[in-house]
Amino acid sequence: MARVTVEDCIDKVDNRFELVLLAGHRARQISQGAPITVPRDNDKNPVVALREIADETLSPDDLKEDLIHSLQKHVEVDEPEADGEAIADQTGAAVAAADADDAEENITFDRMTEEDLLAGIEGLVPPEKSDDY
Repeated sequence: MARVTVEDCIDKVDNRFELVLLAGHRARQISQGAPITVPRDNDKNPVVALREIADETLSPDDLKEDLIHSLQKHVEVDEPEADGEAIADQTGAAVAAADADDAEENITFDRMTEEDLLAGIEGLVPPEKSDDY
């Protein structure tokens, strides 16, 4: 049924596995109501998706980008960067606030060197084995 269509698509998408992923994604889009770009001719959604790729009515690169976007769980949004003066003003305000906090409370943190950490790790004793496990 779709063998001729798959052979036509291999010219557009080199990897058969990638072709299956793209055609499956497009078939799901069609089943969700996306408009098709080729005549249906009583074909099912996967065959229509393959025919769209073969006829180059849809770009495989666009389909791949859309597939990746649909699988992303967390999308990072690029926010515009503030200009240099605004950053300097924010930094100055943060330093002034930190100086005010330091004047109210003097907090000291314990610092550990790498040698101290290694000595502490070497002093650890593994737990004894028991029959409960």
